[in-house]
Amino acid sequence: MAEIITMGEPMVVLIPHEEGSFTEVRSFSKGAAGAELNVAIGVSRLEHSVRYISRLGEDVLGEYLLEVMKQEGLDVSSVEMTEDRLTGFYFKTKVTSGDPQVFYMRKNSAASALSPANITTESLRGGKFLHLTGITAAISESCLQACYKAKELAREAGLQVTFDPNLRPSLWKDEREMVSTLNELAQGCDYVLPGVAEGRLLTGRDTLEGIADFYLERGVEVVIVKNGSEGAYYKTSSGESAHSPGFHAGSIVDTVGAGDAFSVGVLTALAENLPLSAAIRRGNAMGAIMVSSAGDNDALPGRTELMRFMKEAGA
Repeated sequence: MAEIITMGEPMVVLIPHEEGSFTEVRSFSKGAAGAELNVAIGVSRLEHSVRYISRLGEDVLGEYLLEVMKQEGLDVSSVEMTEDRLTGFYFKTKVTSGDPQVFYMRKNSAASALSPANITTESLRGGKFLHLTGITAAISESCLQACYKAKELAREAGLQVTFDPNLRPSLWKDEREMVSTLNELAQGCDYVLPGVAEGRLLTGRDTLEGIADFYLERGVEVVIVKNGSEGAYYKTSSGESAHSPGFHAGSIVDTVGAGDAFSVGVLTALAENLPLSAAIRRGNAMGAIMVSSAGDNDALPGRTELMRFMKEAGA
């Protein structure tokens, strides 16, 4: 049994020990990464059960990632190992502010062959939430079809579906295809969580309310627009709306993974039946914690650490 279920591509990330281009940097640390894996790890650290659906190559990288998943307490019953393809990985640069450069080695990876055959009623059994992202949808046509099937089966089984567009333009043939596909996948989801820049690109609307209305008009129940250090804005199908202020993050080391951490906060709070406003406040706190770390999920806190941060940092 798992309260929260997600699916996607786990990868090994090589994190440099110094600033500079890849040719200049001489030493790296390895870590586990991937947007949905970040979410799964964060959910588990906040003491909620989570199942991860994916595929890994039977290689040293796949073995490492599977061991990380087990150590983090994830349900890996729906992680398939294959001899036919390798596990993906990537490098990223170290920066003092803003987003680092990222270089992916994921073409034809094991996870890119994730397909509708990997999505079964058993893999969704016992769940309360299914969390999808636009990254999985972008990796391959079979991954996109797996997302559609997961969404359909989840709705039939009574799970609530959350969707983070998590734009990766380089993975798409062109912007038009990306926009139309992700908006179709978002349609009818219970929760959609775009960043403000993503929302503007996907909807063609400039304001936070305009972005929210775009998805509400397409059958979404709740839209939460992430707005960086300003916090987030939300609006529901019943017309409730509000801004939720952000938390002070201290020094910003790396913004990668902040959106995933936000999803963790929202998902776990909703699973605890907390009010929507409290869920978004937790999401804001998780995002603020995450940007203080160079890893994709190293800074994801346990429950005690999160509650202490929310009490001491304030909003």
